[in-house]
Amino acid sequence: MNTVVSTIVISGALLLALVSLIVAIRDRPMGMVLLVGFALLEVAVLVQLGFVIAAVAGGEGPEDKATLWGYLAGEVVIPPAGVFLALAERSRWGSAILVVAGFAIAVMTGRLLQIWQGVA
Repeated sequence: MNTVVSTIVISGALLLALVSLIVAIRDRPMGMVLLVGFALLEVAVLVQLGFVIAAVAGGEGPEDKATLWGYLAGEVVIPPAGVFLALAERSRWGSAILVVAGFAIAVMTGRLLQIWQGVA
């Protein structure tokens, strides 16, 4: 697993969570900046998925592949689902959904790093 890409994903997700929190506190719906930010986050998550697939195909990775694939599948689904729900809820709560989505991606990526390194 590429730690540089993971660091980018974690940093980007936390930054988007912070911006989403500021937007929610200001009682604003999600804007174009958050939409583009979460689209870029999804691209970074897909790049990370590509690196993991290549590494696992090369024989690397943890013993427990089911947990690894579960976390990766969840990471791929969360940004589009968060944006969809934020677009459906055009109030401060839509932006609050994105706070949770960004934080969840950061935590899940950190956990993926632990799984990859064999930490229980």
